[in-house]
Amino acid sequence: MSCTGKNDHSLKLYVVLSKAYRAIHDYVSKHIQSYGLNPTEFAVLELLYHKGHQPLQQIGGKILLASGSITYVVDKLEKKELIERKACPNDRRVTHAVLTEKGTQLMEDMFPKHKEFIDETLSVLSDEEKIQATDILRKLGLHVKELD
Repeated sequence: MSCTGKNDHSLKLYVVLSKAYRAIHDYVSKHIQSYGLNPTEFAVLELLYHKGHQPLQQIGGKILLASGSITYVVDKLEKKELIERKACPNDRRVTHAVLTEKGTQLMEDMFPKHKEFIDETLSVLSDEEKIQATDILRKLGLHVKELD
């Protein structure tokens, strides 16, 4: 039995969007892994690199990671000597994640190359198409959040 109508467009968009996300994510993940990191570790490092030290309790929400996983990721990054935990001087209940010198050097080397890699990966789209896609996907994401 064949389904027809406007819902076909919605389903097709969902499938194409899902496949495109998976292809891009897998491709970019391989690039990140070439630096000895997984995508979650890189996301934490990128957050700290661009936003400075962060309370451990807030990192998960900023990179879309379950709070229970943050401890595991931070432990791994600490073992690699890329970040360290520092107690907040104003509130002993809060611990911050801070890039070490080694972590900062890695990100200073890696991030420009990562940005260039993303630019090359998405180069099939013009700047105008990237802006349109960004606007459309933001609109879609905000709509879905309202439904929840």
